[in-house]
Amino acid sequence: MPNFSIPLSGLDSCSTALSTIANNLANMNTVGYKDQTTLFKDLFYQNIGSTGAGNPIQTGAGAAVGTIQSDFTPGSVETTGVNTDVAIGGSGFFVVQQNGVQLYTRAGNFTKADDGTLETADGAEVLGYPAVNGQISQTQGLSAINVGSGYSSPPHATSYVQLTTNLNANDAVNSTYTTTADIHDSLGQQHELTFAFTKTGSGAWNYNITIPGADVGSANPTVTVGTGTLAFDGNGNLTTPAADVTGLNIASFADGASPLTFDWRLYSGGSSSLTQVASPDSTTGTLQDGYSSGNLTDFSIGSDGLVEGTFSNGKSMALGQLVLASFANEPGLVRQGDGLLEPSLASGAAAIGAPGTGGLGTLSGGALELSNVDIAKEFSQLITAQRGYEANARTITTFDEVMQDTINLKK
Repeated sequence: MPNFSIPLSGLDSCSTALSTIANNLANMNTVGYKDQTTLFKDLFYQNIGSTGAGNPIQTGAGAAVGTIQSDFTPGSVETTGVNTDVAIGGSGFFVVQQNGVQLYTRAGNFTKADDGTLETADGAEVLGYPAVNGQISQTQGLSAINVGSGYSSPPHATSYVQLTTNLNANDAVNSTYTTTADIHDSLGQQHELTFAFTKTGSGAWNYNITIPGADVGSANPTVTVGTGTLAFDGNGNLTTPAADVTGLNIASFADGASPLTFDWRLYSGGSSSLTQVASPDSTTGTLQDGYSSGNLTDFSIGSDGLVEGTFSNGKSMALGQLVLASFANEPGLVRQGDGLLEPSLASGAAAIGAPGTGGLGTLSGGALELSNVDIAKEFSQLITAQRGYEANARTITTFDEVMQDTINLKK
């Protein structure tokens, strides 16, 4: 008699295949989604005899789902311009933590929580290497990446000043040209230095550097920081001093900042930034390395996972570094929904490292990896699965007709 379990097993297997295809199509726009394919296997066989040549005669018991295979090939990358979006180019998975459990994902559509923590769309914390004073530390283990506004860039006291200045060779003796340059003390407070150049003879000048008296707690209008002489050759090149002016000192500041010692850089690359030619007195540029404190205003994520913050004082500093994880057997990962994956004995343990190292892919900030579902392929498989389902359903109706004919034999 016909065995209804055989076509029923086919119906069940084809139904699973249809569900898998439907899930792929439903997630064709899901960030980081990986396509799945249902593969069948045949069930056990019953021996009902053998041929004269001794070959077995067997009848099968139907089919079942052998595996649902995941395709972890990278999807296409789309630029979004959102600084919390990150796409993986190549292999690897983001490392996240949810309710104390470490999970993995390819979906880089992150958001910033109220406390500044970078997290997935469903609230899992994104993990990486922390930064200590702007330096990435890979020895402290993984921690949540924070990009909140609580970061600040500390002030830096000026250590040098440089002027790009021309003193007019046609100036009369005793004429004076003044220009200014800003410096910063240890608290980040800005102060203005005045450089006064007085011509004393052909190719000869005196300089006098002053700071407002109020800035240093003096009752005098100005306080002298440094004085000296300058000499130029017949080509307008500085010859005296022959080196930078070092050790300029401001002993105290009215705001309580520490004493400041800085240099006046006169030379760079073998030539001086001071000249004396027959052109108007002018200062075309000033340079110094001090700056005030600043607050975090923006951040970006580099190809190596480095999260770099930009501060209101124009400086930048590392806030952390995203990491990636790889597995010996990616199809062994267990899907948890929300784009999250959990390792299993089949996948092996995660090997974690910085992007671009150890065979791991690189990152693209301000971009997202799209689903790798191929709609043309899915429709082709959909037709095949549909025909398989229809064929097995037809087999059941045929078995039913045969059974009915058998019952009618007694009539």
